[in-house]
Amino acid sequence: MKFSTLLFIFLFVSACTNLPAPAVNAEAAALREGQYKLDTAHATLLFKVKHFGISSYVGRFNTFDATLDFDPDNASAGRIDALIDVASLDVNNPSFAEKLTGPNWFDAAAYPQARFISTDIIITGENTGVAKGDLTLKGVTKPVDLNITFNGGTRNPLTTRYTIGFDGIAQFNRSDFGVDKFIGIVGDKVVLEFYGEFQRQ
Repeated sequence: MKFSTLLFIFLFVSACTNLPAPAVNAEAAALREGQYKLDTAHATLLFKVKHFGISSYVGRFNTFDATLDFDPDNASAGRIDALIDVASLDVNNPSFAEKLTGPNWFDAAAYPQARFISTDIIITGENTGVAKGDLTLKGVTKPVDLNITFNGGTRNPLTTRYTIGFDGIAQFNRSDFGVDKFIGIVGDKVVLEFYGEFQRQ
């Protein structure tokens, strides 16, 4: 690596470490109204399923995107629309991931995307809410609730964009979507966990 490149990285990191901590308000009512797009560089989507009933098997999807329309004064009119690239499933084992995305499990070739579209957003507490919506997976659509914890909003000092962040947890039975191989050995209930930031457009 060239010295000039190393110098640039050093100066950039040094500048970042001197940035003041942004003021963050975690109350849902304090978040700004608007249209938001997921900052995919600061987002994670995990899934968990019981394995032999003694542990949680954890994987992730590496490619996904989402938009959010949000108005704290009229949350029910908001909307979350998320698309997941099923073939991006990652379990830190490429050969097993290929099986999971194959025809006996998620069949990514026939059903390349999963999608969640909210039908209602309900504020349930100072920094909590529920996004009720429809999850489409492997050609089947079922209602699923996404339980949300708002982490707050602030102007990102690096991008200068107003940014909000939240965590979300959803649960569903995979058998409801036709993914029912090895039920009993592998749990039926799937837990999805989302962690991410959305930038105001």
